[in-house]
Amino acid sequence: MANAENAKLQYEAGQTSYAVSALTDSGDATTFDSSAALFSKKSGYAPDVRPNGLITGGAVIPAVSGTNDLIDVAALTCYLAGVKTPVAADTDVAITRAVTTDTHNITSITVTSAGAIAAVSGTDGTAFSETRGAAGGPPFIPVGSIEIAQVRTTSNTAAPITSDEIFAVVGIHQERYDYPIFDIDYANAEVGFASALPLIHTGSLPKAVYASYAAPVFADVSLASDFVPAETSHSVSSTQVYGSTIGSSSSSLGQASFTAYLNDGVGDALVGLKNETLWFKFFPDRYKAPYILTQGKLGISRTFPAGDNVQAACTISAESESVEVNA
Repeated sequence: MANAENAKLQYEAGQTSYAVSALTDSGDATTFDSSAALFSKKSGYAPDVRPNGLITGGAVIPAVSGTNDLIDVAALTCYLAGVKTPVAADTDVAITRAVTTDTHNITSITVTSAGAIAAVSGTDGTAFSETRGAAGGPPFIPVGSIEIAQVRTTSNTAAPITSDEIFAVVGIHQERYDYPIFDIDYANAEVGFASALPLIHTGSLPKAVYASYAAPVFADVSLASDFVPAETSHSVSSTQVYGSTIGSSSSSLGQASFTAYLNDGVGDALVGLKNETLWFKFFPDRYKAPYILTQGKLGISRTFPAGDNVQAACTISAESESVEVNA
């Protein structure tokens, strides 16, 4: 039978900050990895995820001047390379119609990586296609650019652009920073999107995803005991019906907890972090690799006995179960 005589408990005592930088596509255009092993969630250090994309504005309309093959673009804000960037309105932006005997052409209206409005023409076709780069399809746009709309023309004869030739459906013709929605995985230090990002950039690449974040720096809780991980408990309730009984199960996540023995209960570093959301790392055996990770809000209840050690009953209010790591 094993015991925890040689156990060790560590807490997130500090953070290593990473400036805004591009995350790495894991290969499925859905999960994007960072340079950290864990994401801190301590106040002031939680990740700030900024995918390239439109934030506000950017409406595309037929040119007010009424001139053939021109559109106007309203002022907008967007995230470019992790920076919130204002882009001024632009007028009389030229659209390229089909120039061959074919009639159908799609022009993407974009914000360039330099923060300017640009029109990118697709390949002429006899009909529209939804395949990027195909004849009659929307063009691939440069890496680092943002698509805000498409203009679809069906004639190679010059004419004013009409509103029904302009398309700006989010996720199809327009890249927004907040679509598709994403979750932050603190335990794996990555960002996961609800669906794969469209591969609309040159080289069949998705839009870039940027973030600033921090990784935890751990220190030992010098004197600790009785660690309990955050785990899910299950219960069953039953209802008696005529001739039988029906049951249902429910689950609840319990708090993690431990006892810390303090110096004076006031100036201790751990006490100074009460009510913060922190990572905790528990090693059942300090001389072996496996450990348990728990992230949650630290609660402290101190006692100051006259004839015993100052101590704190600590709770970790986690949003998910503790994780076993067999490193």
